Amino acid sequence: MNKLITKIGNLQFENPTILASGIMGEDAGSMNRIIASGAGGIVTKSIGIIPRTGYPNPTFVELEHGLLNAMGLPNPGIDAFSEELQQLTKTKTPIIGSIYGANSEEFINLAQKMESYKVDAIELNVSCPHAKRFGLEVGSDPVLLQEITNAVKQSVHIPVFVKLSPNVTSIADIASAAEKGGADAIVAINTVKAMKINIELQRPILANKIGGYSGKAIKPIGVRCVYEIAERVQIPIIGAGGITDGKDVIEYIMAGATAVQIGSAVYYRDIDVFKKICNECTTWLHEHNVKKLSELVGVAHT
Repeated sequence: MNKLITKIGNLQFENPTILASGIMGEDAGSMNRIIASGAGGIVTKSIGIIPRTGYPNPTFVELEHGLLNAMGLPNPGIDAFSEELQQLTKTKTPIIGSIYGANSEEFINLAQKMESYKVDAIELNVSCPHAKRFGLEVGSDPVLLQEITNAVKQSVHIPVFVKLSPNVTSIADIASAAEKGGADAIVAINTVKAMKINIELQRPILANKIGGYSGKAIKPIGVRCVYEIAERVQIPIIGAGGITDGKDVIEYIMAGATAVQIGSAVYYRDIDVFKKICNECTTWLHEHNVKKLSELVGVAHT
């Protein structure tokens, strides 16, 4: 029996590890490599209405306990991205199309095109911490977020996930607004707003100065956010942030997550990290006499 099968609404994943947006989700070749490496699902690179070059280098730096980046949402635009998704239509691994926009009209346009490209779900990126007019600037306003979520839900027939930022006063309030808008699942969290200064040059390292911090250091923040959200909403939660091994997955599941997204761990443990994490989860379940992972969802709340 596969102890790791995971369901979110009508979507079934062979295991709970889903590739996070922004990590090898830009073209069909890299996404097929991730699928072959055992990922239960794929979230594409966040795609906008028109092509975007992103920020100048440096855009990425490894720090003592994590990774700092400010890519600036580089992407080919929604029309050109169809060529990549057309090469994935035969895969049985769920593909989730990540989109970002500045208003409801842009999100609707993007979501409808993603659906026509045969993705299995939509993920609204309303949490990028370093892109002006997009991301967090949209996702920190609960009224606007509910409006956009509802508008997208009314325009497509596939599940809509909403990816939230920890860089807000109350992530539970924001999650509640997304649920009221009709979201099918919450994804928590995106990167944490951060920066690094080169003290010899007396200048910020990143060209954009401010970036998003990911990796092991933010896992306690992500677990806390998932736990708080689980106390407020009834829809499934997909945990993200600092998940590097199987025990991290177990912790997120106990906090209330149904599945998880893997990002920085691809950098730390190579592309086959999905298989490694799944094996570690299965071993932990066997050692603790747990029949299936889903039995642990939210147990830390009791």
